[in-house]
Amino acid sequence: MASAAEQLAANLNFKAFAKADELKKRIWFTLGALVVYRLGTYVPLPGIDPVALEAAFNQAQSGLLGMFNVFAGGAVGRMAIFALGIMPYISASIIIQLLTTVVPRLEQLKKEGEQGRKVINQYTRYGTVILATVQAYGIAVGLETAGNIVIDPGMFFRFTTVVTLVGGTMFLMWLGEQITSRGVGNGISLIIFAGIIAGLPTAVAGMLELGRQGALSTPIILAVIIMAVVVIGFIVFVERAQRRLLIQYPRRQVGNRMFQGDSSHLPLKLNTAGVIPPIFASSLLLVPATLTSFGNSDGSGILGTIQALLGHGQPLYMLVYASLIVFFAFFYTAIVFNPVDTADNLKKHGGYIPGIRPGERTAQYIDYVLTRITVIGAIYLVIICLLPEFMISATAVPFYFGGTSLLIVVSVTMDTVAQVQGHLLAHQYEGLVKKAKLKGKRR
Repeated sequence: MASAAEQLAANLNFKAFAKADELKKRIWFTLGALVVYRLGTYVPLPGIDPVALEAAFNQAQSGLLGMFNVFAGGAVGRMAIFALGIMPYISASIIIQLLTTVVPRLEQLKKEGEQGRKVINQYTRYGTVILATVQAYGIAVGLETAGNIVIDPGMFFRFTTVVTLVGGTMFLMWLGEQITSRGVGNGISLIIFAGIIAGLPTAVAGMLELGRQGALSTPIILAVIIMAVVVIGFIVFVERAQRRLLIQYPRRQVGNRMFQGDSSHLPLKLNTAGVIPPIFASSLLLVPATLTSFGNSDGSGILGTIQALLGHGQPLYMLVYASLIVFFAFFYTAIVFNPVDTADNLKKHGGYIPGIRPGERTAQYIDYVLTRITVIGAIYLVIICLLPEFMISATAVPFYFGGTSLLIVVSVTMDTVAQVQGHLLAHQYEGLVKKAKLKGKRR
């Protein structure tokens, strides 16, 4: 009986999708934009020796550079025009959001609605240009000092590298905004998602090849596969988990009509921040890696020591990464969910939580519950993101595809599917409204 109902629902969704022309246009636009992004990851920077670059990258891909390469869709390993990826934009967003809590001008803009949001977005773009310029210059200097990678070192190479990489980042930022407004899903998240998915077949093929050569044992390969399946299932379970607060509405009279009291739920997600904390933490951890590129390539000095301490499996790297994830889990939750505003809205509409006085006490109770579940959500994010780090350091798996990548892939997939279903429901609703209007005219 259940299978028949599920099959009927699937048939209805398929028919609705076949008639939803706008949704199909949005999906085709999203796919086309992602294809453009993938093509850009294969366009190399001018003045680079690809053979020397590949040899140098193979020696350093197990550290933060490997994680950066995963998020950039392999563009770092090829040193393409999109090598910086979208990370400078994410870093600029972090800085602007942090400043909104301490700068009164930015806090006021945040409260001004759509107009204020446009101004803040413009500040974020300016910050993206500055951060991308610094990182691009660091990459140019690092390439010149890393051996024979650069064919003709000098200021002209540094200038062209900075212009090309900054232009690539700004184009990706614009492309992500276009996907969000004209496509399906969040454009920035989908760009990172496409980069991770593109590198997955190569990573799996490389791991199987190492197993065939005997470099990795069969139990380790099976353990990696089982861990990936378990982590995916755990991510889906937690991302769908909610803490529902019972909301009661009293009986009320409107004119001559009496409305009975009703009840509903206020859903609080266990992981309200989503994939933002790991992405923010990863982008901030790339800053020291960029700074080390200004120093010597032999790993000596203070910068070389910092680079060594921030390698995979190092205690300092684990501690900083976990601390940043916990911080951004609470910080981003505080940004996207305001208990005071929620309590005020409930009070305006006559709703209340049974046993809790409306107003300030309701806001305190919601904040109390939200803080407790955010602690669980932060611990979940730390476990998901650090468990593969321990496996990589223990088994010496020569590629980076960890919990952060799986978390982004699963979460973005769920969010995109939910948006597609929302467009389908909206299309069905529009069809019902049109039919109702036609029947009214006939009558």
